[in-house]
Amino acid sequence: MKLVTFNILHGRTPGDGVDLDRFAECVARLDADILALQEVDSIQARSGLADLTALAAEAMGARSHRFVAAIAGTPGATWMAATGEEQPGTAAYGVALLSRYPALNWQVLRLPRIPFRFPMYLSAPRRVQIIDEEPRAAVIGQFDTPLGNLSVVNTHLSFVPGWNRVQLHRLLRDVRGLPWPRIVTGDLNMSAAAARRWSGLRQLASAPTFPADRPVSQLDHVLTDDPALTPTACRTPRMPISDHRPVVVDLQHRPEGRHLGAPGEESLWRSENR
Repeated sequence: MKLVTFNILHGRTPGDGVDLDRFAECVARLDADILALQEVDSIQARSGLADLTALAAEAMGARSHRFVAAIAGTPGATWMAATGEEQPGTAAYGVALLSRYPALNWQVLRLPRIPFRFPMYLSAPRRVQIIDEEPRAAVIGQFDTPLGNLSVVNTHLSFVPGWNRVQLHRLLRDVRGLPWPRIVTGDLNMSAAAARRWSGLRQLASAPTFPADRPVSQLDHVLTDDPALTPTACRTPRMPISDHRPVVVDLQHRPEGRHLGAPGEESLWRSENR
């Protein structure tokens, strides 16, 4: 089973805008069985008023998919926190989860947001800016897969240090009530060490994903509480879209008795910097 998580930057190629055919080709090329997307547009002018989740579903041959808006309106312009009560066909922005396997159940979690504007120093453009932190959400699907039933959680956490940890703790509190085994994936905006430490989950992916041209930081993660789940092949390919690289993991159940973290497991990983 191949699982992919990808922050798609609303399908944009930096410096060249959004080309919907190029976006669909990227999704098809990833050939995911389960695909977790972040920074997903729905009916936004900057992405041709397209439903990017529906385009991705068609490109990968998804049997089930769900888009969850974190923002109703237009990022960077007029928006408000999404509630799930928005009318179909209105502008939104959030996360999506797609699967070639049937979905047994869907759930939505809305994560705590910093309730006020605040000053923050940003290394780019190297100045203090007033931040109005956007809302964050998670989409959860329980899927009937060749590895058995899996609960898969996709989210995009805050870039504000410390606050993403608060959101992760809230997320995991609710995730513990889901059917086991569970996978938590997405752009967590924290390092692999921090993701392991604050989640208590096992990392299935260890490779830099950001920035896409010369990745030095891992912001995108695949975590699990299933001791039998193991990667057999993993990569972070350079794609024609986004400022992140996708994390692509082939998964299987570990043969009985194989030691967790066995020597050589990390050699499965390669970051394709070409």
